[in-house]
Amino acid sequence: MAKQNKPQHAPDTGHEWDGIRELTNPPPRWWMITFHASWIWCVVYFILYPSIPLVHEATKGILGWTQIKELKEAVAENDKVKAPYLQKVAAMDGQALLADAGLRSFAESSAKAIFGDNCAACHGAGGEGAPGLFPSLADDDWLYGGDINTIIESITDGRRGDMPAHEGMVDEADIEKLADFVIASAEGKGTPEGLALFNDTGCAGCHGENAAGGAINELGSGASNLTDGIWRFGGSRDEVLRTIRYGVNQEGVANTRIAIMPAFGGKLSPEAIKMLAVKVHEFGGGK
Repeated sequence: MAKQNKPQHAPDTGHEWDGIRELTNPPPRWWMITFHASWIWCVVYFILYPSIPLVHEATKGILGWTQIKELKEAVAENDKVKAPYLQKVAAMDGQALLADAGLRSFAESSAKAIFGDNCAACHGAGGEGAPGLFPSLADDDWLYGGDINTIIESITDGRRGDMPAHEGMVDEADIEKLADFVIASAEGKGTPEGLALFNDTGCAGCHGENAAGGAINELGSGASNLTDGIWRFGGSRDEVLRTIRYGVNQEGVANTRIAIMPAFGGKLSPEAIKMLAVKVHEFGGGK
């Protein structure tokens, strides 16, 4: 016959409370095996890996493993995979890089992190810019031109557009008329009288005789197109008046606009700049 368990005769510690006795039965064998395996595993881990904090650093472990070492190895492996593609990028100009579908895709993918680290803080993650502060890279309005080689030049050397402050140079009444002309031109309603004043006050020297901007007129000035309704600093009358009165990047002028793009030629490699230019070009406004 099977052995009968008699709970009333089970050994106990002698402790009893409210009719409940504290027995001395051993734990299940599987539980004891797991318990011993756990502390053995901990000891082995402490020997192999960094684990026990000391005064200045943790124990190193006999394997010499660290997270930084693993990261460096992963980066080195990634660099090894990318190296042949980067060599091809280095040997190509911007137009050839755009024409090669495979390398263009590689450049866009690689430039995602580069753009996030260096450009997104001003131009936005999607190149949307910030109204009144930083230009959009996702439209078809370019201050210096949107071809791939010009974009490479802009990233490498940076850009700084200067517009003189007209307060004190032009009568206040004419400044008011210029603001009205600029706003009307953005809607295709500029008058001949306003255009004549625009030319007489020297605005055409940068913005072109038709106010269509420096890049479009091949003046190389980076002056904004005033006829397309896209505003670098905002299109309200007050904002236009501020720009005309106080200019852009004028030293010693309290309310001048600040519009300076830093040069990345000394910070990023030529290959990184090419790939970044491809990404900017492919945002939607490249030519």
